[in-house]
Amino acid sequence: MFAVTERLLLRPGWAEDAPALTAAIAHESVAMKLARLPWPYTQSEAAFWLNLPRSDTEANFLIFARTMGAPRLIGGIGLHDQDGETEIGYWLSPPYWGLGFATEAGRAVVDIARHTLRLERLVSGHFADNPASGHVLRKLGFRPTGHVVPRHCTARGQDVPCVLYAQDLGDSEGGEDDNASMPVRTLLAA
Repeated sequence: MFAVTERLLLRPGWAEDAPALTAAIAHESVAMKLARLPWPYTQSEAAFWLNLPRSDTEANFLIFARTMGAPRLIGGIGLHDQDGETEIGYWLSPPYWGLGFATEAGRAVVDIARHTLRLERLVSGHFADNPASGHVLRKLGFRPTGHVVPRHCTARGQDVPCVLYAQDLGDSEGGEDDNASMPVRTLLAA
């Protein structure tokens, strides 16, 4: 699957993306906000991740900005199994924080979950010391569940409080803001 938004291209990662993926994600400030990313992060780990087999229910994308020249890898987003539910997770390289890219990519993936994969519910969470991610989740239509649970952070080597969110996909399609209807084109690969 591929998705195209106003400023982004979301596509699966390929083996040749390992150097760009490493350059984009290998920041301590990113690793400390993610549950499963080791720190330090190397190109061999990127290559390993890019070659992992994926199930039919997973949707993993690299995020490419399509503005100002050639597309450049700026982040990643995907759907994966978390304790029997489908969780959305995402990250952006620090130079692209605060520009609306996480929300734009998130809308595309929620749209895919709702209309292409026909999922009924998504869950997510963010470490309590990363409230910016909670802001993105609320803009995508997620609501706090009221639960904060310990979740292991590989980079930190310890459990960290994680604020949980959920969204029933039969609910209204928008989030907190008025730009929830930004067009997304989803292309299915043969």
